[in-house]
Amino acid sequence: MRGVELTPEVPVEEVASLAADAEAAGFDAVFASCHYNNRDPFVALDRVAAATSEVSLGPGVANPYDTHPVKLASQVGTLDEVSGGRAVLGLGAGDASTLRNLGVDRDRPLRRVLEAMKVAQGLWDGERVDHDGTFVARDAGLNYDVGDVPVYVGAQGPHMLRMAGKHADGVLVNASHERDLSWAADRVAEGVEDRVVDGDVDVAAFASVSVAEDAAAAREAARPPVAFIAAGAAPPVLDRHGIDRDIAAEIGERIEAGEFSAAFDAVSDRMLDAFCVAGDPGDVAERLAAVGEHVDSVVAASPLGPDRAAAVGLLADAFDRAGV
Repeated sequence: MRGVELTPEVPVEEVASLAADAEAAGFDAVFASCHYNNRDPFVALDRVAAATSEVSLGPGVANPYDTHPVKLASQVGTLDEVSGGRAVLGLGAGDASTLRNLGVDRDRPLRRVLEAMKVAQGLWDGERVDHDGTFVARDAGLNYDVGDVPVYVGAQGPHMLRMAGKHADGVLVNASHERDLSWAADRVAEGVEDRVVDGDVDVAAFASVSVAEDAAAAREAARPPVAFIAAGAAPPVLDRHGIDRDIAAEIGERIEAGEFSAAFDAVSDRMLDAFCVAGDPGDVAERLAAVGEHVDSVVAASPLGPDRAAAVGLLADAFDRAGV
């Protein structure tokens, strides 16, 4: 899979236009990011479905906290219908700092994600579902047929990575650096040893990418997503890259307080190097080649670049040069 993530921080028609450009440039998957403070991802994905004909498309990634998992399964089922069977569910535990804005306690994230995946698959298979775990569903079912929808688990920590290897169709590894991806691929492989479903698991780097002809502008555009990534990074990941835990925690506090400019200004060059593939097309191609040594697929996640429309074409060229 060669994919892109598009963020509905821009109008949904622009998201659809970018998706059409991505399909024309040779990408085969489009994900829409899911944050309450942006436009609705499923409205955007409906427009993407209408503007494209071949790409797989889905939320990247939705979480089973701000939307009930049964409702989420129905949303994805509807997307599969309107897209002619092209839907994919990117499912993860969600961003802790963002969920706190909604008063949501992100308890037992691995169990919640696993239960949401299994319940969704049961519903798509036409089952009536009774579930009492991290959430409750009583005699729930869908009043329409849904095809086979692949589920990709968004993961970073060791337990979620192993779970994805054991249960999911794919894993979207929230990492951009080859050291992190090598470690993550090993954890997925551990889960594969106990795999309980048919088929191979597609290990995909869900890597923040920013590309422009001006390398400095590309790196500057990467500050916002890197701030969120650094704030949510596990201590061992921060330590792996020599990033001060206290500074990462402070960035998270700024984000939670809505002080976004201060959070973005606190992002260091070390954070940019660790948590984003950023630079001119040559820089990005070199980094993507290194990333591709450890994964099966690559999804270029936000911000893509200071000029999104130009970035799609530059990214396609970088992917070709990197051979991923």
